[in-house]
Amino acid sequence: MSDRLEGIGRAVAGIALYFVELVGFLGLFLARLMRAFLRPRDFRLTSLVHHCQDVGWAAVPIVALMAFLIGIVLAFQGAVSLRQFGAEIFVVDLIAVSILRELGILLTAIIVAGRTASAFTAAIGSMKMREEIDAMSTLGIDPAQVLFVPRILALILMLPILGLIANVAGLFGGALMAWVELGISPAMFMVRLVEGVSVDHAIVGLVKAPVFALIIGIIGCHAGMQVKSNAESLGRMTSSAVVAAIFAVIVADAMFSVFFAQVGL
Repeated sequence: MSDRLEGIGRAVAGIALYFVELVGFLGLFLARLMRAFLRPRDFRLTSLVHHCQDVGWAAVPIVALMAFLIGIVLAFQGAVSLRQFGAEIFVVDLIAVSILRELGILLTAIIVAGRTASAFTAAIGSMKMREEIDAMSTLGIDPAQVLFVPRILALILMLPILGLIANVAGLFGGALMAWVELGISPAMFMVRLVEGVSVDHAIVGLVKAPVFALIIGIIGCHAGMQVKSNAESLGRMTSSAVVAAIFAVIVADAMFSVFFAQVGL
């Protein structure tokens, strides 16, 4: 019994320590970002553009395809259920609210967490294994300024754009399936979408994007800095970063849902 309690205590202490370390990395990122604003010559714009292309443009095909298929599935399943009550037109509301408010940005963040958190961890971890980060510190180059800020900032800038693309692709897939399965024409779909769905749902979804991006970036960079001098550590931390990022995104989404429910949005 005492061994089990000790194990639980160590696990809780480990989680608390991990959370404190993430908060520390968040503070480090914000401090270096403020320095970049105050001293623009120290900011690496080329690196930011490169990472924007890597985390944003390269992810567009998989994000758009995922959202398109999700829209098709929602329309098909909604048609099956709503046809029983003669309420087929409400499938538009189902698709729009589900994608704009939750599924569009959440599934996009999960895909980006799988792609980008692992990429950040692998890149920074490989540099740490080869002692490149120690060499940068020796040369007077701040690793946080060079490695963390461009990556996390690129993610913050690109995730809302990816979420918007996912929303459009999901609505397009839902409209296509509603046309094929229910005979709801694209014009009727658009009219119902504009008249029956508030823009607040899209705003609620996109507001989450920068927070999800910050969570994914912080976890990926933190995991990269925890890599030791062996390949096994790199693989373990890469897998851990993906799992932690996806779990944290889902928890954050649940907290957002509770918050928006309390404020009436």
